[in-house]
Amino acid sequence: MADTKREIERKYEATPETTLPDLTRVTGVSTVVDQGTTELDAVYYDTSDLRLAAASITLRRRTGGDDAGWHLKLPVAPGVRDEIRAPLSGTLPRTLKALVRARTRDHALEPVVRLRSARDLHQLVDADGALLAEVSRDAVRAERLDDGRTAAWDEIEVELADGGDPALLDKVGKKLHKAGIKSSEAPSKLARALDETGLAPGPAPGPPAAPGPPAAPGTAGGEVIGYLRDQVTALLAYDPGVRRNLPDAVHQMRVATRRLRSAFRSYSTVLDRTATDPLGEELKWLAGELGAARDTEVLAERLRHRLDALPRTLLLGPVRGRLRIWTTARGSGSRRRAVTALDSRRYVALLASLDGLLAEPPLRKRATGTPEQVLPRALRKDYGRLADRIEHALSLPAGPDRDLAMHDARKAAKRARYAGEVAAPALGGPAKRFAKRMKAVQTVLGDHQDSVVARDTLKLLAAQAHAAGESAFTWGLLYGQEQRSAADRERELPGVWSRAAPEQPREPAGS
Repeated sequence: MADTKREIERKYEATPETTLPDLTRVTGVSTVVDQGTTELDAVYYDTSDLRLAAASITLRRRTGGDDAGWHLKLPVAPGVRDEIRAPLSGTLPRTLKALVRARTRDHALEPVVRLRSARDLHQLVDADGALLAEVSRDAVRAERLDDGRTAAWDEIEVELADGGDPALLDKVGKKLHKAGIKSSEAPSKLARALDETGLAPGPAPGPPAAPGPPAAPGTAGGEVIGYLRDQVTALLAYDPGVRRNLPDAVHQMRVATRRLRSAFRSYSTVLDRTATDPLGEELKWLAGELGAARDTEVLAERLRHRLDALPRTLLLGPVRGRLRIWTTARGSGSRRRAVTALDSRRYVALLASLDGLLAEPPLRKRATGTPEQVLPRALRKDYGRLADRIEHALSLPAGPDRDLAMHDARKAAKRARYAGEVAAPALGGPAKRFAKRMKAVQTVLGDHQDSVVARDTLKLLAAQAHAAGESAFTWGLLYGQEQRSAADRERELPGVWSRAAPEQPREPAGS
């Protein structure tokens, strides 16, 4: 069974002669408790081409100390990592292996480096005896396990205690710097070991796509490919969070898939659709598998909020319990569906295809043009597409046909918004404002669609309550509220749309 610890630390250079300054002079630190010296022995695992190291991920099996076992460290921010721990065993735990599958794919994990450290540990505690941070002086010996090359160094680590104030690390760091102790440039022991023994991680190779012209910086192709690379990076980064059932991870991973698909469609004059259309279909499949979990999460929160806003006298029957049963049943199945998708061969093939697209972008002739020449046309095209759908939706009477038309308009608004995000780094203010206006339209249409979905669920909950001999009154009341909310959004849409007319980015003369 794995457990997780948020690790917030700073690293500093040291020599065997380095001594720690008096850290009781740091504000808030009352006592420095010497915990003695511990021998640590860790073997780090990676693929032969160091895919984990390239992503700043470390996976080790360590003995010694009070946390012996398997440790997987995932980057969160500079100096911040989530450490997922599993009990000490002879083989790599399946739970940890699954968390790095998006990086390793079909490549085997094998021992690459062994680090043995003599750790001199000190605890910083406050006047009440509460632990604030741990300061360790480590004498490290690194050995490559393929050719036996070695390296050795000394370093100091300052790790914040669970729930501690990160400002303490700044205060301790200031004290160390005054004592002549410099911050380390190495982000981790493993990174330093790889560097000093001549093992350099590079980008993980992927299968080539159809060859095309390079996406040169300063071109339309360069802007689009840079955006796609950011979305693939996000997709990979959120994969472990989905598997760990972290809040918002499913949503963010799903957004990355949608942004990729949207960019393929909006910038078809830059990217060859014969290459991107099949990828778009696979991304649509992945978004669908992830969507069940996300949709359940959003809908349950919406209905809980509705219930919380009602007077207690209008909560007739075990409404919260029934909603909880529905959410648990839907959520459990949705989560299994999402994780099953991430464990599938189809997902691994999709990631490999995305690697190939970034390695050899299928660029068209217009990709060599400047962003100012090419990107505004995509924004105008997407805006026109949205305008047609908005006009169609507003021409229909209230009812299922209008609901469907507004849902189609919502998807067009989202696509236009994402197209603006792609163009914003190159086109600046006009594209940023375009994306902001499209988001405002998307928000109104999205809330309308959420109401449509909520009403379908409320009918189901009312039927289940009735069948169980419970009152369906509260569910009917919420249904009426959702009807009113949808009507409000329909009345609001024309005004929001009238304010969304874009500031058209101009094309250079003669383009």
